[in-house]
Amino acid sequence: MSAERQRRVPWADGAFAIAAHAAAWLTLALLAGIILSLVVGAWPAIREYGVSFLWRSDWDPVEEKFGGLVMIYGTLATSAIALMIAVPVSFGIALFLTELAPGWLRRPLGVAVELLAAVPSIVYGMWGLLVFGPILATWVQEPMQRWFGEWPVIGGLVSGAPVGIGILSAGIILAIMIIPFIAAVMRDVFETTPAMLKESAYGLGSTTWEVVWKIVLPYTKTGVIGAVMLGLGRALGETMAVTFVIGNFNQLDTLSLFEAANSITSALANEFAEAAPGLHQASLIYLGLILFFITFVVLGCSKLLLASLKKNEGSKT
Repeated sequence: MSAERQRRVPWADGAFAIAAHAAAWLTLALLAGIILSLVVGAWPAIREYGVSFLWRSDWDPVEEKFGGLVMIYGTLATSAIALMIAVPVSFGIALFLTELAPGWLRRPLGVAVELLAAVPSIVYGMWGLLVFGPILATWVQEPMQRWFGEWPVIGGLVSGAPVGIGILSAGIILAIMIIPFIAAVMRDVFETTPAMLKESAYGLGSTTWEVVWKIVLPYTKTGVIGAVMLGLGRALGETMAVTFVIGNFNQLDTLSLFEAANSITSALANEFAEAAPGLHQASLIYLGLILFFITFVVLGCSKLLLASLKKNEGSKT
């Protein structure tokens, strides 16, 4: 800003600084308010169960006995399955769009992938329940039970009624939902790699995979981890699609991938409107507080991972 402009609006810089600081402090205040409201709402359950709520598996509103183990396990298991499927697929999509796809195919295919993110979650849930679930039960669960049903450990993982709903079904649906987010971000960060670096590597005889592994990924690791964390956050917070296909069963009889289970978001969606004030409602809010803590831990771990990667830069050169 010129000296003449500063003389005409001497308050502009000060007003801008105040607005920027206000926005930052407002964000922190909202975060603190959310945490405080969750703690206040969950306090009866916290006082009643304490930390033991995390490993209690009973959930009986009639007897007012509550534990969050089933919901926590369902949330973590479905999110882990979703990441194990979505990250490699998203990486392949981003790699194809940036390095291998012909020019005439990149834009329409990229738009098609991004359009998947616009599909409402309830549509994914209905499709998973009515279409994907029966296919999974008929062509995956039943054959696996015939082949591995008598095996000591694997047999337990594939046990359960072949109805097509459960942890694996919810994880696969979540993977389909988060693939567009991860793939779109990965593609954008891959495109930020300077062309000179890639062309130099190709000129030295590197293959496409070597260029991606040794040039593109080290240059864009921050964005790639951010894409994965974005997908994980989407998977942890998804509600309606999981509610349709996870089974909403509040008991943890086996650790089968095909067993009906429950998640934190599904329990909140199904029970919060009918929950009576008191211990039941407080336990549901306690689950929300736990989900908030899980997302906070995930974000903290990603920051630590990025800091570790940045610290180790150049250690092998």
